[in-house]
Amino acid sequence: MNFKDKIVIVTGAGQGIGRCIALAYAAEGAKVIIAELDSLSAAETLMLIKKSDWYAEAILTDVGDPDDITELFHTINEKYGRVDILINNTGISVTKSLYDLSIEEWDRILNVNLRGIFLCSREAAKLMRKRKKGSIVNIASTRAFMSEPDTEAYSASKGGIVALTHSLAASLSEDGIQVNCISPGWIDTGKFGELREIDHKQHLSGRVGTVDDIARACLYLTDESNNFINGTNLIIDGGMTKKMIYEE
Repeated sequence: MNFKDKIVIVTGAGQGIGRCIALAYAAEGAKVIIAELDSLSAAETLMLIKKSDWYAEAILTDVGDPDDITELFHTINEKYGRVDILINNTGISVTKSLYDLSIEEWDRILNVNLRGIFLCSREAAKLMRKRKKGSIVNIASTRAFMSEPDTEAYSASKGGIVALTHSLAASLSEDGIQVNCISPGWIDTGKFGELREIDHKQHLSGRVGTVDDIARACLYLTDESNNFINGTNLIIDGGMTKKMIYEE
């Protein structure tokens, strides 16, 4: 893999999966742009990267706001003149009964999770097409294919991401831009406390996933030698969606 000096944008890089992805590219020599709404978490990611003498900068961005997205890519174009890799990672969720979910909550989730990916991808593609090369990875979820109650907006957005991915791949292929998608399953981001044995046993791999599992997949999909992988959705869930589970 050769990511030295590549311009890599990671949205939602302030914590969890996004932070790990940003660190992974920085460790490979890329120039990482942390596009994050929360200034404190963005600063923490930036500090972790610079602590290792790697390169990064943070640009505060709300991907639910079209004007913020336009400004993000204008700033990057002015400073670097190009984008090599875009990782669309930002995602929000509300767990609430469909009877109580407001229109405003529905719109916010879809605007951040789905519309934001479309707009970021379009702005990135405007820069990538000038060089006839570039790679985009969208982070979806296995919630696109399976659900728990009260997750309608989140599931709808993630299903949309999977469909948007192959549509973008088709539209951008003539511009030499590769577009793929990753659907993580249960990934331990530290939000849910200590994991139990039964949590790990629900997976064919015998463990819950880690943020590193997703970061490594991003590196794999955006490695130029893997440009034959295009328009696909890579499910990384330890086999959980393939395991039949019967409750006793």
